[in-house]
Formats: sequence, C-alpha cells, structure tokens
Amino acid sequence: MRTHTGEKPFACAECNYKAALKSDLIRHMRTHTGEKPFACSECNYKAARKNNLIEHMQTHTGEKPFACAECNYKSARKLHLIQHMRTHTGEKPFACAECNYKTAHKIVLIQHMRTHTGVKPLACDECNYKVALKSGLIQHMRTHTGEKPFACAECSYKAARKNHLIEHMQTHTGEKPFACAECNYKAALKSHLIRHMRTHTGEKPFACAECNYKAAHRSTLKKHMQTHMVDSPMLTTLMPPQ
Repeated sequence: MRTHTGEKPFACAECNYKAALKSDLIRHMRTHTGEKPFACSECNYKAARKNNLIEHMQTHTGEKPFACAECNYKSARKLHLIQHMRTHTGEKPFACAECNYKTAHKIVLIQHMRTHTGVKPLACDECNYKVALKSGLIQHMRTHTGEKPFACAECSYKAARKNHLIEHMQTHTGEKPFACAECNYKAALKSHLIRHMRTHTGEKPFACAECNYKAAHRSTLKKHMQTHMVDSPMLTTLMPPQ
C-alpha cells in the first residue's frame, strides 16, 4: 500500500535516500558498502543486483534479447540498447554544468569535466605525459610504439591519427578546404595553412639556441643550425686541411 500512499519508512543512515520497501533499502545500501553478492559462475564478475547478473550471463551465452526497432542492432543488456537508441534520437541527457556541452553517455561527460577541472588521471608509462581522456593517451602512446593504424587506400601513407589521414586524403582528391583570409591561398592540409599565415603575420616561432636567429619554418631553422656546426671547434678539428 505504501506505493499508493507515498510513505517511505525505510531511511538510509548514510545519505538522504528513503524507500517504501525494505528490499529496496537493502539494495541501495550496497552502493555504500560495495557489496556484490551475485557472482557469475563463468568468470569473476560480481554484481550488486540480481538483474545485473542475469544480463551479464548473456555475454557468456551469446543471447541478445534487446533489439533496436530502428536498425539490426541487438544487445545482451537493456542499458546498452538504451544508450544505442540515442544514436537514432539524438538525445543527449548528460549536460555539463560549466558550459553548454552535452553528451549521450555519462562516462563521456565525466571525461569532459576534466577539461574544466584540469585533472589528468591517465599517465604514460614511458614518459611523464599525463592526459584527461583515454583517447588522448592512446594517441600519445603511438609516439612511443610508432603504430600508425590509419592507412591510405590510395598510397602507402599511414597515420597515427585519423584526422591526419583525413587531411592526407585531400592530397589525392585535390580538395583544398583551408583558405587564407588574407589572400587567395588555399591548402589541402591545415598545417600548411598555419605555415602560410606566418607570411602575413611575420611570426617566427622557431628560435636558434646559439644566437638570436628566428625562423618561420622548422626546416629553415635546421638549415641555419648548420652554419653553427661549420663554425664549431670540434667540427673544425675533424675537418681535413684545405
């Protein structure tokens, strides 16, 4: 009858949660205690709720009873189907409290919030690099492994990042979507436009460590550095007399 009266006599001692049924309070308390009494007989998975274990067992049987009405997607878990349906509806129920960012998935919002807090919990095992997002760490690790999983279908070019491959493909199609606002120059790659803009701004971000020379392009700085190598006492000693 409490479901009709709205009475909730079972109160949590840890927070302000209240329940109409004692069984609901028992389940809720597991969020505080971390207790997971429902164990999978096939693996080491444990669940706080019986229905979660039932859904998990379908990952072992291969059963996928939750079907999408819009496409042929099927899932073993109802939660996964709910998340999938947002790709059709465009629903983004998880909103950032700091900006207007919205997302379809709670975990993505948690990761986004790190861009506001500055928290970078994901650390590289090879160097001191830290990042807020897992995708950023995966991309960074390729600088150590040399992995380039994105391959061009037209030539032998491979890239560590998908956006680099997308830009590269424009060299085959002839498309030049990056236009200069100062002149009629257009580029297939964003990096080329950035370099070109220095001809207008006069920016020279590459500085020589030996003198006050600065260059707009890294390649130009490398050529300049060779003038110091020629004057180097060590190099002079090694050079044969003329």
